[in-house]
Amino acid sequence: MTLPNQLTIVRLFLTILFVAARESGMAWGATVAAVAFGLAVLSDYLDGLIARRMQCETDFGRLMDPLADKVLIAAALVCLAWSHDIPAWAAIILISRDFLITGLRQLALSHGTVLAADPAGKTKTASQMIMIGFFLLRDAIGECMGIANSPAWVISTGQVLIAASVILSIYSGWRYASAHWHVVVRSGKRV
Repeated sequence: MTLPNQLTIVRLFLTILFVAARESGMAWGATVAAVAFGLAVLSDYLDGLIARRMQCETDFGRLMDPLADKVLIAAALVCLAWSHDIPAWAAIILISRDFLITGLRQLALSHGTVLAADPAGKTKTASQMIMIGFFLLRDAIGECMGIANSPAWVISTGQVLIAASVILSIYSGWRYASAHWHVVVRSGKRV
């Protein structure tokens, strides 16, 4: 198994550690969760970089790398919605967009067409990582410093990051779907 594929599997285990630490209520749970999430994001960056540089991209990596990313992000969004850091409707929009675009890609693949990633989708993913990281870092700092309530500017920043993530998610999903709508139309025709 290649190093990038091993990093993808590590990311799945880091996701489990992240959720367990975040939801355990144990001492330093928020800090462990933030570190696990940060390491998972780093592993995502490294596995893609290594796979391209070493030219060792595999079918396993093409399937599991984006799946591991979606599992990590969905797990983090569910945890943040559960703790009322983000509204449930925002988590539903963000997760649903990813499922719908994944479905569109699978539909295209079933017709022999590979749909490339869109730059707006990469920006959307970055905005989600920043938003999630912000809340996890806020909790870890609060845990380390014994701060229970966030100042108003921290709350406002969190709201802006949520809004930016939702807007970018809707925009990138609309852009991607409209660019590839012909795949949906083609799949609805009788053979």
